[in-house]
Amino acid sequence: MFDFAGVLILVVLIALFGYLTARAWKLKNVILKWGGMSLAGLLTITLTALLVLGLIGFYKLNERHNNPVANVQVAGTPAQIARGEKLANICVNCHTLNNQLPLSGVDFLTKFAGPPLGTLYAPNLTPSGNIQDWTDPELIRAIREGIHKDGRSLLIMPAESLRNLSDDDVQALVAYLRSQPAAGEPTPTNKFDLVGAIFINLFDFRTAQPPVSSVTALQPGTPEYGKYMVDIIGCRGCHGDQLQGKLDIGQPGPPPGPNLTLIVPQWTEEQFMTFFNTGQLPSGGTVPILTLSNGYSEPRMPWQVVRAVATDNELKAMYVYLHNLPLVEGPTK
Repeated sequence: MFDFAGVLILVVLIALFGYLTARAWKLKNVILKWGGMSLAGLLTITLTALLVLGLIGFYKLNERHNNPVANVQVAGTPAQIARGEKLANICVNCHTLNNQLPLSGVDFLTKFAGPPLGTLYAPNLTPSGNIQDWTDPELIRAIREGIHKDGRSLLIMPAESLRNLSDDDVQALVAYLRSQPAAGEPTPTNKFDLVGAIFINLFDFRTAQPPVSSVTALQPGTPEYGKYMVDIIGCRGCHGDQLQGKLDIGQPGPPPGPNLTLIVPQWTEEQFMTFFNTGQLPSGGTVPILTLSNGYSEPRMPWQVVRAVATDNELKAMYVYLHNLPLVEGPTK
């Protein structure tokens, strides 16, 4: 992944303004000399800095990771497929246009009105994509460790959450991915331009994780299982590492969420279940709608996704876990 044309154009511009800087130095007129040197020199330095940022960005995009792949073959039983279908709803926001299964892929930057960085596709994970070219261990590594089969880091892949998936659940997810009906088109190749490489360097959204060993499934219905569901759904991505809330500081990424250690203890279990069944807050209001510049909109809190992923018992376990968290100071809105 490299933008030869963009890099070449920048090198030519650096050489041009460097030459103009040298020419300005030879001028006899003091105003033209120092004015020309200042302007041409500043442009030379700025463009050189952009080139360095871009080259480092391309290095990051192409860096390889040698995480091992597990020795496992997914059975693909009906029970695995059914469980995997529930878990696959974690992926609908990125891998579909309409936030509904199947995971037929989407132009990510177009859907979310991203900046002009090139092309970035959330891949088609149905048989219409290229999933048949991946082994089960490669898929498991991609899900839990955010690493492509060729060793490059995946981008905007929530592996920091999905690395918590138990062995049983990650295999169930792979079983479902292979069982989906064919939908959509093969995934185009991602191509980042020089602007995209600079952006990667400034706002790194590579998601490669350290190797994940075996993860044992927890006992359903316990607070520990509630924490497990909170972790794999990715609640901390919006609500902070301690679920203490995050401030909106203008950084790329998921929308910041409020302090769950303060909010959920004020809710009853019935109010918690009502919210995830209907989107109705205990106050009588609803979650604000986030609307992007391209007209795409969705609830700021994706309660429908959580509802689709979790069973009633899993939601209740999440409530018990969240309800008993110690208060951590943080944003409430």
